Amino acid sequence: MSEENQLGTKIQQIRENHKMTVEQLAEKSQCSKKVIESIESGDLIPSLTPLIRIAKVLDVRLGTFLDDAPQIGPVMVKSGKSEQVIHFSGKEDHPDTSALDFYALASGKTDRHMEPFIIDVHLHETEEYKLASHEGEEFIYVMEGQIEILYGQERYLLSKGDSIYYDSIVPHDLHAYGDKDSKILAVVYTPF
Repeated sequence: MSEENQLGTKIQQIRENHKMTVEQLAEKSQCSKKVIESIESGDLIPSLTPLIRIAKVLDVRLGTFLDDAPQIGPVMVKSGKSEQVIHFSGKEDHPDTSALDFYALASGKTDRHMEPFIIDVHLHETEEYKLASHEGEEFIYVMEGQIEILYGQERYLLSKGDSIYYDSIVPHDLHAYGDKDSKILAVVYTPF
């Protein structure tokens, strides 16, 4: 398993603690058995949507997949340089490359309701984007570059300093726009 994709081990441990089979998790999360097996083995870099569905089925916060040592008090990250990073494909048709590098800003904080991240959004050449939805809400603040967000039938183009807050249940896609990678602050809330 790649050191960059340690979350598969955590998903497997939590699934086994729930005495749930791969087949049961696949059915309840609306993911294929092959996808669950590939995530757990570290062969697949997942996108965010299946992880949110898996977290909901396993009755854990999304951040549980990132947590190592839970902390009761505040969690501080200096200069946005979190050591907790997860690489997400972001795109189901390119599951072997990272389109989104998530740097967790609250890893270890117990009982949190929000998941704040600094995310490096890498350019990917495509003309067709697949919109996905999940329960919750998202707040996005552009720190560098440009981001295009497809949200239902709408299109939003955000530049450095712009922000957007939306309901994640509406099918959406977020990707870098223009000719260079982007960086965003994202706060994700997913009820569980």
